Amino acid sequence: MSLHDVSASGSRPVTAVAWASNSTTCPPTFHMISMTEDGATACFNRGFGRSGYFLCYSKDPTGGMVVADIQVISDRDVIPHGYCYIPEFMEPKASVLKKKRVCARMVPVDSVSTAVLDVRLTAKSKVVLQQYTCLGDMHGMVMWCKKGPFSSPHPQAKPRSVSLDLRQLSLEGAAPAQPLRPYNQPPSNPPPAPPRISCRRSKLEEKSTGESDTSNSSSIYGITAIDGVPFALHPKFEAQTNGKGPVSSLGNIRIKSIQDIENEYNYTFSVEEQAAKRISPSAVAS
Repeated sequence: MSLHDVSASGSRPVTAVAWASNSTTCPPTFHMISMTEDGATACFNRGFGRSGYFLCYSKDPTGGMVVADIQVISDRDVIPHGYCYIPEFMEPKASVLKKKRVCARMVPVDSVSTAVLDVRLTAKSKVVLQQYTCLGDMHGMVMWCKKGPFSSPHPQAKPRSVSLDLRQLSLEGAAPAQPLRPYNQPPSNPPPAPPRISCRRSKLEEKSTGESDTSNSSSIYGITAIDGVPFALHPKFEAQTNGKGPVSSLGNIRIKSIQDIENEYNYTFSVEEQAAKRISPSAVAS
């Protein structure tokens, strides 16, 4: 790795931190810390009958999140607000000790200007890493992190022609096939195929053409069933309009009061009462 690659990698923020049993369980986008800065094996909780695990981190920007801060807390401490325990990529029946745990604060990449740029480990010694913050010791290791401003990579726009954009936006099929050349006609260069345009553009052009020339309605889709039928009123309505026929008058309408409506629609339920009185004694007894 060249010096330019190292400096570019150091300016990129850490996007995730996790535990992994080994390089097999470590995700492809993560870098596993296998050695400490003072030359020791960076394996946590390794001992008789225990395989241990490693700390790993990622700088893959596809998730849109960055690690703003990392803390090492004990099992009795309450996890700080906005922090979460780092994920574990462990082998079956393997686990991480809970006596001390690592938690990280994940934030969107556009919401902060500084983040964690690097994570390193040292053995329990007097080694001090310059420009790094000591997060604490856990399981025989000392965890360090470096924080600072970062530069997010911006994708470069590729030059594209207008005709290419129109071809990619087109929803139509391929260009229509050219007519067959007669057998006795000498071969000639076929005419160029008309450029394809998008469906939206074709609809806009049809709309503008229809607004500019409304008199041209030769298309079959513009003909309706009433085209050419003269407009005329029914003779009955013509007589009423000319005053020759009967004209309805509103003067004979009688406005009824509430009492008139109640008297007209009064119902005493006498029929139902007589039917109830005619119930046989046998039905009552049963």
